[in-house]
Amino acid sequence: MFDEELLDLARNVLTRARERNIHLATAESCTGGLVMGCLTEIAGSSDVVDRGFITYTNRAKAEILGVSIDTLSRYGAVSEVCAREMAEGAVRKSASTIAVAVTGIAGPGGGTTDKPVGLVHMAAHRRGGITRHEEHRFGDIGREKVRRETTAAALKLVLNMMT
Repeated sequence: MFDEELLDLARNVLTRARERNIHLATAESCTGGLVMGCLTEIAGSSDVVDRGFITYTNRAKAEILGVSIDTLSRYGAVSEVCAREMAEGAVRKSASTIAVAVTGIAGPGGGTTDKPVGLVHMAAHRRGGITRHEEHRFGDIGREKVRRETTAAALKLVLNMMT
């Protein structure tokens, strides 16, 4: 289901989390659970993985993760502010140490001049600590590739949060 590069990233995330006694959560929109799916593809991941939130709609982001309605109306779901609030909400609503959140436009449609297809905002939040944000512009490379590249970037962001 997942290619070897993604599985290696997932293994590295899980190994590093175990070494540091870190538990993980995901908050996903455009990936629809692929980040969590990649982590849980590895046998034994349950000692590190706490839970995943798939919040595809604005309503779900607000109700489940506590993303502000003001954020969604002012900046939209595909924004730095929303990604940060998603990651912070996932930590608040879980037993995780670190949560990663992704929100973007996978395509093939739905893009605008300001927010083109392939734009993804992601954030990782560490309980009691910092939130890091990344913006990726993968381009109109196809829905499957945008989601795959987003999954890889999210796993790398989690690794960076554990250093």
